[in-house]
Amino acid sequence: MIDKLKQLEQNLIILEKIKKDYSLEDIQSDKIDEWGLRYGLLESIQIIIDISCHLVAEKNLGVPKSYSDCINLLITNKYLDADTGKKVIRMVGLRNLLVHDYGIVNLDKLFSYLDNLGDIKDFINQISLS
Repeated sequence: MIDKLKQLEQNLIILEKIKKDYSLEDIQSDKIDEWGLRYGLLESIQIIIDISCHLVAEKNLGVPKSYSDCINLLITNKYLDADTGKKVIRMVGLRNLLVHDYGIVNLDKLFSYLDNLGDIKDFINQISLS
């Protein structure tokens, strides 16, 4: 789990760099940059899911039926506060869109997720205390 947290922290640095150095127009005009944004968000969210489900299993917190259930079990058992947990559940929804509906994801909306990188930091901070 420590390796996954380190990877998530590294991804966060890259996503912050994208937010700082690129505009929406930059991303829209270069397919490689668009793919970088998509993959960076997708991989980061998948790491959050992996950590969450691993922690649920390791701590024997219950039997989740979905990724969102993993997050809810972390909230119920006080590994995540409710506010952060709800934000992570929305990230799971974004992950599902990126995986299953990649052709119709609104790029403006996707780029705006860079404004919520603090949610990933909150997740890292709360899970690191576990």
